[in-house]
Order: sequence, then structure tokens, then C-alpha cells
Amino acid sequence: MTGTMQFSAGAHDKDVDKRAGACSSAPAVRPLAHRPVLADEAPREVLSRPDGIYVDATFGRGGHSRRLLKLLGAGARLFAFDRDEEAVAAARAIDDARFSIIHAPFSEMAARLAERGVARVDGILMDIGVSSPQIDDPQRGFSFRFDGPLDMRMDTSTGMTAAEWIARADAAEIERVLRDYGEERCAGRIARAICAARADKPFARTGELADFIARTIGRSHKDAGQHPATRSFQAIRIHINGELDELARALDEAGMLLAPGGRLAVISFHSLEDRMVKRFFDAGAHPERAVDARIALRQSDLPEPLWRDVRRVKPSRAECEENPRARSAVMRSACRTERSWDGAASAGGAR
Repeated sequence: MTGTMQFSAGAHDKDVDKRAGACSSAPAVRPLAHRPVLADEAPREVLSRPDGIYVDATFGRGGHSRRLLKLLGAGARLFAFDRDEEAVAAARAIDDARFSIIHAPFSEMAARLAERGVARVDGILMDIGVSSPQIDDPQRGFSFRFDGPLDMRMDTSTGMTAAEWIARADAAEIERVLRDYGEERCAGRIARAICAARADKPFARTGELADFIARTIGRSHKDAGQHPATRSFQAIRIHINGELDELARALDEAGMLLAPGGRLAVISFHSLEDRMVKRFFDAGAHPERAVDARIALRQSDLPEPLWRDVRRVKPSRAECEENPRARSAVMRSACRTERSWDGAASAGGAR
């Protein structure tokens, strides 16, 4: 996946504006590459007018922001959000007066932009996923490919680590998280085993947890190519960062911020996220579906849509061959209509 996801709203907005299989030991030093998915298609999808105001809601390492800046006119402005301090530091390399980086979760877009005198924008891009540098850095704890501390926080300056949560949560909570966010069929067995084992030795490393889950449930015959801990790691990461709640709030913020004719594009990497985005756009594009069919209404009395021109785009075969992480990506986009935003079609339709 690419793009850094912004999660967990809170009072930690450290704002930086700048306008101008088996685990192994990690190598001591190695470059962390970042290849944005749909690098050309996504920026063009949100572009409605060259001199408008735009938001890259998930800066990551700036691949989409840099391409969008190339498309924008001299009078345009681009605000980027990220809650990862490393991503904010990387954004300082962009020397462009049209660009500003904001260290905050993307669910706070409206408030942070209002502080800067911005009430409406012309396009918003979200790349929902863990960035390649985050995945590839063992110290972040997102992956068990290399052993590292069991952290998993998007913003390492705040919040509970995965190790801390695993040490405190009861079996029922762990089971719910693994089942709901990882769709793990063995959630109960894993949860009970974790609670029993942690009494002797807390889980502190990604390798420890991954190996323990593998020993607990074994490898699935239906998906022999997938490590037994894959779904559990996904679920714990989603829970630690409040990812789905953050996404629901961010989608609502985007609908509220976009001017009529403005476009929202969202790139997702797994079914839980994509399902939310699809329902969000469907509910806004077809509000009449929520009307009780037993109520006789004239066409003119039906609610106006919030979205039009809803699209779905997948990466090309060539891109997937060049960047395997693009294979699971889906981009959904839509254009805001003239109807005022009241949130009616967002919160209810996204979940």
C-alpha cells in the first residue's frame, strides 16, 4: 500500500506550515522506497480547475502531492495532511510557495483549514493505507517481515502501542478486534491463547507475536500462501489507529468541504475500507433509495443527490507488474453537486 493514513483525532495537532513468512533481523541501514499507486491518474481525477484549492489528505512521502503541484497553476494552493512525524519531515523537501503541510489527522481537515481561512476546496485526494516506508521500517512494527518493536502507531508521538493494548485488553475485546477488523476465523482461539501466554511473558516484538499466532492456529489449507498472522496484524493496526472511524469522519469532512463541482478521489487497499467508500458514494449519489417505497412521492419531492459522476478505477496491469502493492488498490471518485451538505448521506451510508 501507499499513502500514509491519518487516524485518531485528538489534541495532538502539531502544526507545521510550509509554503514555498519467518521474521528476520532488519538490515542496519536501507533505503525506504515509496511508489504511489495511480500516481498519474489520481491527481488528474481530483483536478477541477488549475488555480483552485486542493487537499492531499494523506501525504505519505508526497508522490501524489508532487504530481498534483505539476498540474496546478500559479494561483493554486495545496494543503497536505499527515499524522506521521516522519512524513511531515519529508514534506519539508517540497520548496513550493503553493504548498502547506499540516501535522494532523485527516478527520480534522475542516477545522485545520478553517484556521487558515479556507472554507471550501476544489478537490481532495485520499490514499488510504500504510505507506511503503512505514511497512518497510521494522521500528514501526507494522509488518512481521522483519522483527521489530510491536508499535503500529501512525503517530508515534501519541497513543497506545500495539504491545500495550495486547497487554491490557481482555480476551473478548481481542477476539472482537481480530474478527471485525481482520475477518479472522480463529479470532477466539488466538485471543484466549494470547491472554494465557502474556501472563508469563508480555508480547513486545512483531516476531514474537507472529510466531505465536502461527503456532496457535497453523497455516490455512485454503490460503497456504498467507502467513497465519497476516489478518491479526491488520486487525490490530486498524484498532490501534482507529482507522475505520477516522475514515468515516474524513469522508464526511470531505463532502462538507468540497465546493460544487469539486471532486473527491479515495484509493483503498482492502475490502473493509473500499466497502465504506462505496457505500458512502452510493448513499450520496442515490438518496432516493433511502426513501420508504410505500410513500408516494413525486419526482420533484425526492432528495437531490450529493454526488454525481461516480467512478471506479483500478491500476493497470503494467503498474501492478511493476509495483505488486498496487494489485489490491481501488480508486473511487465522485463530483459534488449543488446540494448543501448536511451529513445525512455520509455517516449512515459509510458504515
